[in-house]
Amino acid sequence: MAERGVSRAEFIRRRRGSDFVGRRDEVGVFQANLERVPGADGFEFLFHVHGIAGAGKTSLVRQWDAKARDHYRAVTALVDDNVHSAVEAMAAVSEQLGREGCGLKGFDKLLATYHQRRHEAETAAVGTPAGETDGAPASAAVSVSSTVAAQVGLVGLSMVPGLAPFTSAVDAKQVAQSADRLRAALSSRFRSHDDAQLVLSPLQVLTPVFVRELADVAQRVPWVVLFFDTYEQTAPVLDRWLRDLLVEGDYGSLPLNVIVVLSGQGRLDARCWGDCLGMIAEMPLDVFTENEARQLLAGKGITDERLVEAILEVSGRLPVLVDALAQARPSDPTAIGDPADTAVERFLKWIADPAERAAVLSCALPLQLNEDIYRAAVGAPEATGYPWLRSLSFVIDQAGRCRYHQVVRGPMLRVQRAASPTQWSRDHTRLADAFGQWRQTLEAALPADGHWDDPHWRDLRLNQTYHQLCAQPHKALPDAIHETVQACDHGEATLRRWAQTLTQAGNDTNTPTLTQLCHNLQDTGTGTSFLIAALTQLLSNPAITPSTRTLAHTIRGREHRDTGAYEAALADYNTALTYDPDYERAVWGRGTTYWLMGRHQEALHDYNRAVELKPEDADRIADRGEVYAQLNRLDEALTDLTHAIQLDPNRAWTIASRGSVYLSVGRYGDALTDFDYIVQLDPDQAWAITCRGLVHQLMHRYDDALTDLNRAIQLDPDYAWATTSRGLVYMSDGRYEDALTDLNRAIHLDPAQARIFASRAQAYRLMHRYEDALTDYNRAIQLGPAQPWLFANRGQTYQDLGRYDEGLTDFNHAIQLDPEDADAIASRGETYRLMHRYEDALTDFNHAIQLDPEDGWAIYESAVILRLLGSEGAAERWNRAVEAFQAESAGEGQKAVWAAGGLLVVLCGLPDWRRAQEQVDVFLSACTSRNGIEEVLNDLADLRGVLPVDPDQIDPIVSRLEAALSQMS
Repeated sequence: MAERGVSRAEFIRRRRGSDFVGRRDEVGVFQANLERVPGADGFEFLFHVHGIAGAGKTSLVRQWDAKARDHYRAVTALVDDNVHSAVEAMAAVSEQLGREGCGLKGFDKLLATYHQRRHEAETAAVGTPAGETDGAPASAAVSVSSTVAAQVGLVGLSMVPGLAPFTSAVDAKQVAQSADRLRAALSSRFRSHDDAQLVLSPLQVLTPVFVRELADVAQRVPWVVLFFDTYEQTAPVLDRWLRDLLVEGDYGSLPLNVIVVLSGQGRLDARCWGDCLGMIAEMPLDVFTENEARQLLAGKGITDERLVEAILEVSGRLPVLVDALAQARPSDPTAIGDPADTAVERFLKWIADPAERAAVLSCALPLQLNEDIYRAAVGAPEATGYPWLRSLSFVIDQAGRCRYHQVVRGPMLRVQRAASPTQWSRDHTRLADAFGQWRQTLEAALPADGHWDDPHWRDLRLNQTYHQLCAQPHKALPDAIHETVQACDHGEATLRRWAQTLTQAGNDTNTPTLTQLCHNLQDTGTGTSFLIAALTQLLSNPAITPSTRTLAHTIRGREHRDTGAYEAALADYNTALTYDPDYERAVWGRGTTYWLMGRHQEALHDYNRAVELKPEDADRIADRGEVYAQLNRLDEALTDLTHAIQLDPNRAWTIASRGSVYLSVGRYGDALTDFDYIVQLDPDQAWAITCRGLVHQLMHRYDDALTDLNRAIQLDPDYAWATTSRGLVYMSDGRYEDALTDLNRAIHLDPAQARIFASRAQAYRLMHRYEDALTDYNRAIQLGPAQPWLFANRGQTYQDLGRYDEGLTDFNHAIQLDPEDADAIASRGETYRLMHRYEDALTDFNHAIQLDPEDGWAIYESAVILRLLGSEGAAERWNRAVEAFQAESAGEGQKAVWAAGGLLVVLCGLPDWRRAQEQVDVFLSACTSRNGIEEVLNDLADLRGVLPVDPDQIDPIVSRLEAALSQMS
């Protein structure tokens, strides 16, 4: 009875395996390793097969694959040069293991999320630029709206006057700069900050999951064997990852029954593998020995000595040629050919059917074959000859497709090109047209801006380009360069795929300029530097067109910007705009660069132009709204952000930005509405829940704030910002020990964040642990970059300690960094007052009032100084202080509560004891935090130390405040 459950492909694999003759020693070495106990003496976990083209590396690897599966119950996967990144390699392994019933389900799910989030990040800010044709690049992956979504609450809260003690640890510009380097990883549609990390560092997130699930598979089966064939092509992108995976264990521990085989033409790069070559079992392959060649021929039934001698001479004992000639089973030595014959003549001589001979030659033209490509290459409506062709020994199967061995394909191409250049061009044009038609059919089912995101579309486009270059290399080169620039727009893996294929076209057409260009592209390193160097190479090519130059400079500008090289980015954007002044993408990119440099007016100029060029583009309008917010033009910011939301109602990030602006103008109810909506869009979006928690904090809804932040931390226990935020809520509520616990945890999670150290320093200040506060401020300043608020806060700590000279040094530094920082100027004035330098103090307070005429505290401090100096203007200042605090206290949220406390202190200083007694009730009814009451008590103590205050009047007020405080314990 026929065996059930065996596919045709599996049957062919087994049959080929049973026919394999030769390399018995090498097969024996591998089999012996599989018979050992993992970890025993002589056991190997990493093999390297290497040798010249045609030496039989792929055949040996496939034989090892068959032996491992059929005799040792191994699950296997084979990765070849169709992958161009470690992520693609893991995806290929997972797909093949899945076909064997050992899928990596968690990895596959995370990989799908990665592709989705990456697509969102790359398309969130741009549509297809006007005037660009099919294949137009997706926009730059970075926008002003891609500032760290996880920071939106603190960035917004830091704009709220009076909230500095709890949010000064966040600097919006610093946050934006670090966020931009994520290249839009934090898209508005992201569900958690884990998604951001996934896009920012996919290997660091995906590989541990891959390793963990691969290890689980290894626990269920005797062996897992991963083969990396044609490794000479993939080594540049896989070397470091594989070393870290297999030797260093950076991503987790793989069991020893996971064996890896690398197979390629050259030796391993000593710069990567040098110190661990002793762990690698080397398997060098050369041409067959005479005995091996004779054994293979005997296995094919060829024993006639004349035939054997002829095959050995003609093939040079190169395994692929020996096998191909033996497969014909010739009966006459003259049928094999003369050594002087061309390689093509030797292969075709034994094919009697002219149609089959023609098909073999025609099918050498495509890079890969399937039935559709076979029909297009042969020019026949049916693919009846495809199974026969696929069975030939030099045709290598690859997951539903196949391709010729390069040792065979290369000579066949050279013969056809030399025999008839006209026919060569005609045949490649026919194939290019076929790929073009398939591509256009696919485009009908794809989003207009999603072509480059589809791997099948990219494959069709790339094959079309290859055949266009083969047909007319010089004519097709400018378009090919444009496509290669577009490939740069989509990352290193896409560019490497393009460069490899174009190199092949250069070799196959003997076009040195094309070959050299593509070799240069592949020899420019890895990562962002690879893309920058590749674009530089492309820009130096004389065939590049002005429109391609515009695009190349724009993309290179983005890459420079993402690495923080802002001046280089500006130079590229400026150059792009000299070629096309209305190229919106370059205008917008330059505006973003200015924004990151803190040059907000220039950013606004470019964003205005970008909106003119794309007037109904929600992303551009939202970006301009962000800049308006940075310029404190908050009404215009709200107008733009609201317009963007009207154009795209589900823009979570823009809604969050508007919520932050609402916070900055004291519209807490509107802010809460925005963050409520974001949470409704996705109830498990931890960053949005964290933002809403901070809004609740400002509205003195501490229980609601803690509910939200607890939920955010439950969703993501390692979310440092949510933990920091809960610490801030505890701090606001006077729960300092709880605050310290959270801030300690946040520092453990993210030890390089200055803002967290600054937050903990503030907690220490409130606990009067000033030396600990100084230690944390010092660390925050060390982490940098230099921020005025950090020096100002440390200056206040020195002031608390009575170290006034050191405090002045810090305040001076803060003011030097930001000459218009009214808070720092007022704080310096307070230090001068404590040093009894009243004239200097009054100068600073007057300057602070000039910068912020509604600053009630600066007005109050100046009133105190004027009274101490006996000035006639003191009464007017006291009245202004009352008016300022009354106006602020009429608002809502924490700002109003603090103003109510400030008004109480001013009334005691006037003195106006009747109104002060009334104000105690107002303040205590509004203030629900220990911290707020403690601040007022400290200010009253300071008042008593500066001005003569009637103890009979002020003591009852202090007692009531202390009683309220004790009830909160």
